[in-house]
Amino acid sequence: MLLYFKIADYYDIIDHPNERSSHTEITIRGGGVIYVFAALAGVILHSEFWLPILGMLIIGTISFIDDRISLSNKIRLIFHLTAVTLLFIFLNVFHLFPIWMSIILYIFVIGIINAYNFMDGINGITGVYSLVVLGGLQYVNYNTREFIKPDMIWLPILASVVFLFFNFRKKAKCFAGDVGSVTIAFWIIFLLLKLMIQTSNYAYILFLAVYGVDAIFTIVHRLMLKENIFEAHRLHFYQILANDQNWEHIWVSSIYAIVQLAIVAIVILLPLNFWFLFVLTTVPLALIYIYLKPKMMFKVD
Repeated sequence: MLLYFKIADYYDIIDHPNERSSHTEITIRGGGVIYVFAALAGVILHSEFWLPILGMLIIGTISFIDDRISLSNKIRLIFHLTAVTLLFIFLNVFHLFPIWMSIILYIFVIGIINAYNFMDGINGITGVYSLVVLGGLQYVNYNTREFIKPDMIWLPILASVVFLFFNFRKKAKCFAGDVGSVTIAFWIIFLLLKLMIQTSNYAYILFLAVYGVDAIFTIVHRLMLKENIFEAHRLHFYQILANDQNWEHIWVSSIYAIVQLAIVAIVILLPLNFWFLFVLTTVPLALIYIYLKPKMMFKVD
């Protein structure tokens, strides 16, 4: 990370604040490249995972380029589709599911990756949220069902800890950038899909419930406002809290992580039907979003 800081400083890889940003100072962008190096360590330690890790490197590389020069949505989509295809080949998706379901999975996975990227807008949120999800997956891996080599979860956990050392503070030393949020999103999707396919327990997707509710309901909100959902904005619930209500970034990030941690615990400890767990965890989040967001959409001096 320290080496990257020198490179970023030399090549002017920085994030300039604008009217849509949740920060006010020039900050190094692309600190999430640490996840790419974690992926490289993963393929060195466990070469059998070369196919999904190649996908991570492809999607991470194009995202890093996009951090430097803005690429068109079509170019990014081509690389995202390539990376997800490699992941699906490794997980044997095309043999396990019919073609129509594979197409739905493409939309689902690419949607989650982009939603994870959209949610990366304040200090600490990507790192602490990812730690919670990865921690839950590692708990399952050790105590419920061993579905992957533990290193493949420890590596992104360690990368998150290193990243948070520089990001989880009032004045962040660096931001994840697309390279960070997209790469860790791909990694988490890889782990979740592998776990769900092996266990046939789709309740594990609720490990992403908090991000899912905020991202989906914000998209609906923006569509109602007839906005371009692919353009930058400040309408996510976490952005309202940080920007309109002036809550400290680290507190907002911590709240999101704690709520998600509670949901992870419910999913792991309560062996209930998926739909019951969905109603128990996701419906309250949706009601909170619908009720509180309109009340908080005003500036606090």
